[in-house]
Amino acid sequence: MNKHCTLMQSQAVERPGGGRPVTWVEIGKVWAEISIPTGRTAPVADRLEALVTAEIKIRYRADVVAGMRLVSQIGTYLIGAALPDRDPAMLRLLCSSVTNP
Repeated sequence: MNKHCTLMQSQAVERPGGGRPVTWVEIGKVWAEISIPTGRTAPVADRLEALVTAEIKIRYRADVVAGMRLVSQIGTYLIGAALPDRDPAMLRLLCSSVTNP
């Protein structure tokens, strides 16, 4: 584990004027091992969009679920699935890149 990362969760915040915009709040810091990501491009709305996927390993945390974000110096990743690893002390995160964090 060689990358210091931040786990973030979406939270709707009420504004005095109305509306509930979604913001990302930090829920903790973790050390992670980010595998070499793979990438592809896909046509989205008449333009090409790059999608990077990565497998990230962290120490097991029961509060990590799909839909959270993991922010590192390399980039921001959206957690698609949190799977227990063969080693019960570890958690595998299947992630995709976030283009506009």
